[in-house]
Amino acid sequence: MLQQKIKALAKEYAEEFIAVRHHLHAHPELSYQEFETSRFVQEKLAAMGIPFEVKATTGVLAVIEGKNPGSRVIALRADMDALPIQEENEVSYRSTKAGVMHACGHDVHTTILLGAAKILQETKKEWEGTIKLLFQPGEERNPGGASYLIKEGTLENPKPQGIFGLHVHPGLDLGKLSFRKGRVMASADELYVTIKGKGGHAAAPHLTVDTILVASQLITGLQQVISRNNNPLSPSVLSICSIQGGHTTNVIPSEVKLMGTFRAMDEQWRAKAHELIRNHAKGLAITTGAEIDLHIDVGYPTVDNDPQLTEKAWRLAEEYMGKENVSETEMRMGAEDFGYYTQVIPGCFYRLGVRNTEKGIVHNVHTPKFDIDERAIEIGMGVMACLGASTVF
Repeated sequence: MLQQKIKALAKEYAEEFIAVRHHLHAHPELSYQEFETSRFVQEKLAAMGIPFEVKATTGVLAVIEGKNPGSRVIALRADMDALPIQEENEVSYRSTKAGVMHACGHDVHTTILLGAAKILQETKKEWEGTIKLLFQPGEERNPGGASYLIKEGTLENPKPQGIFGLHVHPGLDLGKLSFRKGRVMASADELYVTIKGKGGHAAAPHLTVDTILVASQLITGLQQVISRNNNPLSPSVLSICSIQGGHTTNVIPSEVKLMGTFRAMDEQWRAKAHELIRNHAKGLAITTGAEIDLHIDVGYPTVDNDPQLTEKAWRLAEEYMGKENVSETEMRMGAEDFGYYTQVIPGCFYRLGVRNTEKGIVHNVHTPKFDIDERAIEIGMGVMACLGASTVF
């Protein structure tokens, strides 16, 4: 049985690909700068005899053809970029680059897809169709590497019937997987605000435009705009995460800068909220005399898992893992540019458990101590290879 062979190969190759993960983790690269990572992926694919081409500067598209290549086409995706975080883990594979770390597990995702590629290449005479492997840059930064790969035709000629992607989940124990049908992750937009006005002495505010006060009013006002206009049954969140302005105790600055994020689970509300945010800033500028420059950098769409594709993947995962080890994942206000793929073709984005409380592997993504129980790599490789090879899709 093919599934059992895949499982055996995943076990056989596990140590090899744990070493691959160590290399990738020790040599992280930021979004759209994944030049060495891309070369490493290309070298591994070449060694496996898998043809590939470079897309979007650092992305890689590889293709494996099984029997009857035109009968079905499935895409498998992994992201490759790291984050501007200083690693605090004391491990042999710790990041060698100051201030850069694979704190979101993209090194694991890339490793798993490479491992699945090796399994699929070895078993290609035993499954039908064509599998596209997408090694994607820039998931962590707008506009998202997925948008570039789509523009460069990675989902065309031939067009996949479905695409699968995974994400490590530090809230889920090792040996577990989770899926969710329908909408699973939020849209994400970035907010950039510059407030300008005549600065001056703090003892004479009437001769100035108090940019600090205007910034405070804008922050609290936007919270009211969002909470009072949105349906409370539809998740949405606005967070201002950076305030920069002023350098001393007695001078009102002439400029204050704010940065933040807006997340939503409903695209119609998302568009309406953008309008409300802009209108509120315009109104505040009029009443305070400040100049308010507000830019909304429209980012990733919601991630919408195709119900039928996800149902089939869920059942296949239960066969591979055991029904007791597969559950429904939670909705998250986090965002993922995998959402771009789900706008074009049916998609399924699922979670891989990497938590091990006994070993202290409990830290969340985007933190300096994030890590995984590396036994999850064997599971991830096997499940992804099964999703690629299965004829149920």
